[in-house]
Amino acid sequence: MPVHVLLFDAGSDAEGIHSLEVNGTTLVLLFEDPDDAERYAGLLEAQDFPVPSVEAIDRDEIELFCSQAGYQAQFVPAGFLPQSAEDRLLIAPPERNMDVANWKEELQEQAFAGSAEPEPPEGGGANAELEAFRRRLEGLL
Repeated sequence: MPVHVLLFDAGSDAEGIHSLEVNGTTLVLLFEDPDDAERYAGLLEAQDFPVPSVEAIDRDEIELFCSQAGYQAQFVPAGFLPQSAEDRLLIAPPERNMDVANWKEELQEQAFAGSAEPEPPEGGGANAELEAFRRRLEGLL
């Protein structure tokens, strides 16, 4: 059965998959409905995140990839309704994202140095409040 994942620079040497850090676990979202994946990609774009492409991949194949990479595959069924704040992350990105402006360079540096992922950028003041308000409005869509 195919599922839909969000890939950055699909098909290139710098290809990356969208993931979330939740309680110390790296989740890769597997969308059953391609429209849900497209909407999530659009929400990432609205956050000035690099625009991912939605790719259909066999569910068994991506689950094998996730287990080998130390990630947890999180299936998001069509019509999913969140029951908790963590569930909401399965249909809308978090309010704060990691700084991905130099993700390709950081990926190369990590490969050479074996370092951990970079810390998320610090937000603050009125700009953070405005951003939180914008997220709540997007959540109403």
